Amino acid sequence: MARDEMLTIDQVVEEIGVPRATFYRWRQLKKGPRSIKFPNGSVRIRRSELERWIEMLEDAA
Repeated sequence: MARDEMLTIDQVVEEIGVPRATFYRWRQLKKGPRSIKFPNGSVRIRRSELERWIEMLEDAA
């Protein structure tokens, strides 16, 4: 089974085309994709989770 790519916040905001501050606001409001926060404070989003979240937004539109 292939490993799921782990994206940085910079990669995610570039891909979805929103400012970094918007993404952080969505995270705070629990409206963004699920993310993983590591003990060193870095945050990653699984590629599959980002795609699932985008599909969910498409369904709601």
